[in-house]
Amino acid sequence: MDLRALETPPSDAERAVIDALLGDEGGPATVPIASARRKRHLLLPALHAVQARVGWISPGALGYVCRRLDVPPAEGFGVASFYALFALAERPPVALHVCDDIACKMAGADDLIHSLTREFGQAGHTTGESAWHRSPCLGLCEQAPAALYTSAGERPVERGLGAMTHERAARLMQGNAPGEPSSPALHQVGEPGLRLLSRVGRVDPTSIDAYRAEGGYRALRLALELGPPRVMRELMESGLVGRGGAAFPTGKKWEAAARAPARPHYVVCNADESEPGTFKDRVLMEQDPFALIEAMTIAGVTVGAELGYLYVRAEYPLASQRLAHAIREVRARGLLGPDILGRGVGFELEIRRGAGAYICGEETALFNSLEGFRGEPRSKPPFPVEVGLFGKPTVVNNVETLVNVPFIVEHGAAEYRKLGTAASPGTRLFCVSGRVERPGLYELPFGVTLGALLERAGGVKGGRPLQGVLLGGAAGTFVGKAALALPLTFEDTRRAGVTLGSGVVLVLDDQVAVAPLLARIARFFRDESCGQCVPCRVGTVRQEELVTRLTRKQPRGNLDQELVLLAELGQVMRDASICGLGQTASAAIESAVKELGAFGKGAP
Repeated sequence: MDLRALETPPSDAERAVIDALLGDEGGPATVPIASARRKRHLLLPALHAVQARVGWISPGALGYVCRRLDVPPAEGFGVASFYALFALAERPPVALHVCDDIACKMAGADDLIHSLTREFGQAGHTTGESAWHRSPCLGLCEQAPAALYTSAGERPVERGLGAMTHERAARLMQGNAPGEPSSPALHQVGEPGLRLLSRVGRVDPTSIDAYRAEGGYRALRLALELGPPRVMRELMESGLVGRGGAAFPTGKKWEAAARAPARPHYVVCNADESEPGTFKDRVLMEQDPFALIEAMTIAGVTVGAELGYLYVRAEYPLASQRLAHAIREVRARGLLGPDILGRGVGFELEIRRGAGAYICGEETALFNSLEGFRGEPRSKPPFPVEVGLFGKPTVVNNVETLVNVPFIVEHGAAEYRKLGTAASPGTRLFCVSGRVERPGLYELPFGVTLGALLERAGGVKGGRPLQGVLLGGAAGTFVGKAALALPLTFEDTRRAGVTLGSGVVLVLDDQVAVAPLLARIARFFRDESCGQCVPCRVGTVRQEELVTRLTRKQPRGNLDQELVLLAELGQVMRDASICGLGQTASAAIESAVKELGAFGKGAP
């Protein structure tokens, strides 16, 4: 894009939607978030507003946004072009993003894409008012194959759609309405003993009265009575650790942020769940949004924060809608705002949407994204509890971690520890997908074996032999049949050299060809590397080239030489990348070679 084009004026529709968010040019802001002193953090919301209205971000609209927010045009372009879901070239108002990632690939996404190509042309080709696009994981893995439908206009429409077929996709491409969002696959509704899923699928997620009738907001009341030191102590004694993969003790994180002398403090919920194969946070946000808001409010009053941000994946439109509705409801009831329950304590929440960047699941990249910069990780230390969002002490937890908090506050650490193991107390959410009879979200105590989990999910589909399981997602590890007896705890998986990661359990039967899955994983990391550090930027490209050669059975030299090179590439990325993306980009591929014999003779 020629940046001089940014000097062209926006269209009337573009100007109107930007002014509706930021307030009239030169006049007062019309929405609370626009009244903030800093303005650049409104860059992503403004770009989302433009694209939702006209379907893409024109040079004139981008230039107007940059002028309104005092962002240099070159930087504004750098941010807009960083995110996969922002379109900087004109396209029709309807976009159908078809997932071709690992779970959907195993469910027939390649056939769907081939049929769409035959009927509507290559991805990105305009057909009437529509175009379809390839997409990485959309977080609907239990309903694979999946698609995300967006329609721009005065009343924009967004839908996450599972069980996608060619006939259904063709109707959407021809202008038909998408219907209602897909429902999650839940197999434990009403089952006794559930903690995180106790209300999911059973209680109306749009009704605060229904939530309170099921015990909602008892924990917040209790937290205000107990005070921050007691809440912190229960959290520490509960042994709750982060569920995003790093497994850092939540109580220690909160305590460090609370003690930080700098002010203000912030609470951030990392709901940018982008690990391929993961969908647990989506289900919690869609089906039990009040629980997350209550948990964030407890976090805010405990660590002394008055403002929190929910950073939600753009691919989760229903979650954003349900959370926005829930925030309005609790604010109206005095459960959020300047004086919560008349106790003289204030806390507010704002929702921000990502725009299609896996790297923004890394906490410091997420901060940059929230602040209106490219979502590139920062060097650590300093850590977020000292220097986080806007340079201030910040607690950042993911959705599953936070939703554990109300139970701990209400029932105490001792009750929480009755399930699980001493080193991994509580329960865990597992995202089961792939070749299994009953894919879906399962909540089970830590310590359940992998084999027992698969039995709960009905076993391998059609009773076929198990080939292996991908634990933890694209950044995780493949395991073979020998791992069925593995207890799913932090300590046991660590000893076994594998990871629980984000709770992904992707099942492969004996008919799944592993090499194409590894090629998709390699392409995923190549696409998602932010490019900031050389080991990751170059290493993920070289890894994809190598995996492609092996998938086509065209090794450079011989197979053994290529596997040595693959291991060396992985080691360099682990040792020298500045964040977890590069450090884990080779984990699944290398483990598939070791555990499943990928690329070897006779490999499926």
